[in-house]
Amino acid sequence: MHAYRSHSCADLRKSHEGETVRLAGWVHRIRDHGGVLFIDLRDHYGVTQVLCDPDSPVFAAAEALRAECCVRIDGTVKARDASLVNPKIPTGEIEVYIRDLEILGSAAELPLQVFGDQEYPEETRLRYRYLDLRREGMQRNMVLRSDVVASIRKRMWDKGFREFQTPIITASSPEGARDFLVPSRLHPGKFYALPQAPQQFKQLIMVSGFDKYFQIAPCFRDEDPRADRSPTDFYQLDMEMSFVTQQDVFDTVAPVIAGVFQEFGGGKAVDAPEAWPQISYADSALWYGTDKPDLRNPIKMQDVSGHFRGSGFAIFAKLLEQDGTEVRAIPAPTGGSRKFCDRMNAFAQKEGLPGMGYIFWRKCDRSPVYDDVMTKIDAGDTDFSRFNAESELYKKFESQIVNLLKAGDQLDKINARKLAELYLGEIEAAGPLAKNIGPERSEAIRQQLGLGVGDAAFFLGGKPQAFERVAGKARTVIGEELGLTDENRFAFAWIVDFPMYEKDETTGKVDFSHNPFSMPQGGMEALNGNPLGVLGYQYDLACNGYELVSGAIRNHKPEIMFKAFELAGYGEAEVRKRFGGMVGAFQYGAPPHGGCAAGIDRIVMLLAGTSNIREVIMFPMNQRAEDLMMNAPSDPTPEQLMELGLRVLPQE
Repeated sequence: MHAYRSHSCADLRKSHEGETVRLAGWVHRIRDHGGVLFIDLRDHYGVTQVLCDPDSPVFAAAEALRAECCVRIDGTVKARDASLVNPKIPTGEIEVYIRDLEILGSAAELPLQVFGDQEYPEETRLRYRYLDLRREGMQRNMVLRSDVVASIRKRMWDKGFREFQTPIITASSPEGARDFLVPSRLHPGKFYALPQAPQQFKQLIMVSGFDKYFQIAPCFRDEDPRADRSPTDFYQLDMEMSFVTQQDVFDTVAPVIAGVFQEFGGGKAVDAPEAWPQISYADSALWYGTDKPDLRNPIKMQDVSGHFRGSGFAIFAKLLEQDGTEVRAIPAPTGGSRKFCDRMNAFAQKEGLPGMGYIFWRKCDRSPVYDDVMTKIDAGDTDFSRFNAESELYKKFESQIVNLLKAGDQLDKINARKLAELYLGEIEAAGPLAKNIGPERSEAIRQQLGLGVGDAAFFLGGKPQAFERVAGKARTVIGEELGLTDENRFAFAWIVDFPMYEKDETTGKVDFSHNPFSMPQGGMEALNGNPLGVLGYQYDLACNGYELVSGAIRNHKPEIMFKAFELAGYGEAEVRKRFGGMVGAFQYGAPPHGGCAAGIDRIVMLLAGTSNIREVIMFPMNQRAEDLMMNAPSDPTPEQLMELGLRVLPQE
């Protein structure tokens, strides 16, 4: 028999009854039932119940066991009584009577329990990550991650890609985040950098004549931590292709991503890749308030500025007199109650805004003169004098209806009916905003947004960059609270037509807004105009509110690259100094090429159903970019500093 086990803790079935077996694993749980010890023995594969009674020669040793001791047991497989079968585990029909026991690794008092689903502070979990990883949920997440990576690799090979490794120690490169610098011992005073991405190397692979490249690549960025982003390192599916257009990249990577989500998504719906919409960056910002929209939520925001210009709502009316301002509406189907509107108003205040204006539409009693007024309108009769006494509300729009009917046009008659419906019908706009702008403008907004009785709309105004983030967040909250967001779906969208440049509002400096190595749409000619109007062949893939993929068609022509960097304040000499290898390579017949990178950690995070990326990384840093288990970062020794020619300045 093997020194440690003949079977795993998931292997044994009723067919093994009577066999002598050897198992090894951890003591998951111990229960004492009338002097008989029931021990759940766990390994990576499953759990087997083992028993030890006072007649066993190792009963005293079994009594001394603690949770998470690592043990080896020998015993006899017996079938459980039918009433004691546990259908929740594969080994639930049997149990093993212990005949021999060896403690392979004793366990001290545990700082966190592996059995059960108790919550512990994240700091505790990360400090004792090796224990945290023994827990069922974490084991499941790490297996999922491994399986996802294996699936991605197979799918890429099946599409004709080859996997190549790129350097880990390289030169600093502007990728939109801070580099981790590595001092050079052989070249005192100089530094390498850990790669933020294999960007330049994968482009050089294309110049080298390899047509399709991919890699499960480690990337290093010194970033402020967020729930969906590691503060130090992450892994991505990195890929590049030669002689391709933007659509070719989409057609290649989308089936890979879709296939992984179909395989590991637990039965959630995944739209066919050809149905994934392509949304411009500008439209995504307008409709969703973000460039990574969650399309499970059907709410689409709209510009309603025209309805507030010159209106009785002075705040928006005066705001719209300023250049670059607008008012956007967030429709809220079924949200038409004052209680819900007040709750969303409080949400906006928590986000640092004075509040959100709102209108909600409710059912009201139809005016008793409604049918008579409609009959006269249909007949073209302009004598409405008797209604002045019967309806105060009617006086407000008598002259408008009369003027419309005198025009005699069929369209005017239709508009007259709409006006009567507005004032005398069964739907009423409510809320402070509705009172300020009046029923006609409120109705026009309702019609534009396609809303009805029981619905609401919320409004934010100003320069879009000042309120878009809150608007996007409000859209998400509204969708979730009203039950509009489809939780049983993975919804993908390509975001395209990113602006190449952005302007710092404080300094006025123009810089790259996205990947600096992208080809501008329109080539050199586009760069001769206003930089802020230049779009790049840049694209992201969003899923359920997260950016999963980012990529571009690359700028492979040196003259266009020099011009593109010049607009961002980098002279040719600086470009040659920082990207000399790539610029030099482009002088020798560089092919058109493009690609993308997909975040492995975020993909697994979505598939695991968690919003914290540290739940799917084996050994992550904490929120302060510290490894509490390995005590990193740590102080260097004086000898190390001397060898590198460095000294550490004390913090002021």
